[in-house]
Amino acid sequence: MASVTYRKVSKVFGKGVRAVDNLDLEINDGEFMVLVGPSGCGKTTALRMLAGLEEATDGDINIGDVRVNDVPPKDRDIAMVFQNYALYPHMNVYDNIAFGLRLRELGSLGWQLTHMGEARKIKEDIDRRVRETAKMLSIDALLERLPKELSGGQRQRVALGRAIVRKPKVFLMDEPLSNLDAKLRIQTRAELIRLHRTLSTTTIYVTHDQVEAMTMGQRIAVMNNGVLQQCDEPTKVYNQPANKFVAGFIGAPPMNFVDATIDDGWVKNSTIKVRLPQGHPALEMAGKKVTLGVRPEDLYPSVSSPIPVTDENRFTAHVDVLENLGAEDTVYLQVGDHAMTATVDPGSGLSMGQDTEFVLDPDKIHVFDGETEEAIR
Repeated sequence: MASVTYRKVSKVFGKGVRAVDNLDLEINDGEFMVLVGPSGCGKTTALRMLAGLEEATDGDINIGDVRVNDVPPKDRDIAMVFQNYALYPHMNVYDNIAFGLRLRELGSLGWQLTHMGEARKIKEDIDRRVRETAKMLSIDALLERLPKELSGGQRQRVALGRAIVRKPKVFLMDEPLSNLDAKLRIQTRAELIRLHRTLSTTTIYVTHDQVEAMTMGQRIAVMNNGVLQQCDEPTKVYNQPANKFVAGFIGAPPMNFVDATIDDGWVKNSTIKVRLPQGHPALEMAGKKVTLGVRPEDLYPSVSSPIPVTDENRFTAHVDVLENLGAEDTVYLQVGDHAMTATVDPGSGLSMGQDTEFVLDPDKIHVFDGETEEAIR
């Protein structure tokens, strides 16, 4: 196991396209770190630079205490799992898992008779490790099957086994669950969490799925346009987003945003107004344009509100669409010129096309600078 450090790392493609821009990030020894962001944000490029598949334009990349910028990929002691399983179709499960180990452990010895005694011991060790890994992943009964005889989830576990069996310092995973159906993705997600708890190997996991990031990462690093926006524990990123982009990207349904102005202790526009909590730094920004942010779960129909309904937190909304998801309802609202989303308990009595009164929780609002989009806390 080892820590991983990016120090001022940038990657420039072609005519000045900065895929990664001045990345500073430290992944602790044994940590499960998730890089998350929209397509094209630089997360996969950051992973590929660590693997040695792309060369960093600037900065230093360390695995442990070793700078690996100029170290060949095969010597970095990492194992990578791709979105594409990349299994050898003519090899059975056992040989797919064992292939990399055989190449690494026996490649220098070959099959010369003078080395047969040593080679036999290595082959026995490889056999033991392959079978232990297969049992850990619950594919020990599939070792004789070819990839075409496996389901998508089974193929993914074979790809994971091929990485695990090497016992690398660092696991790199590039959207490994994106080819699985929804149910299998949830199951495999849980398996990966359990696996990391067992192995405690430093893991860097790339995804555009913020649900995967929130549920799997011990910390998550949110990227956009090649720039690291925020890195912290999932709950802190969710509850204390650093800026408007992070607030809108993390969370499903996403945070609601409303253009507003600070006016005599209120955040307000022509439709919504809410009094700022005592001591909020935005109180000192009278007249400044801001963006008010509210999570969908912090909006309540006034008839079933768990918080007091007052003139300081209520507003009228038109119910455009109501989606019943079983455990909760998602309600799409029109509030003046702004579209908003609320997550409410089923049986709220709301119906499409009606005008109704909603309230928001003043203690759970977010305020972002209208120009910089940085959070004002």
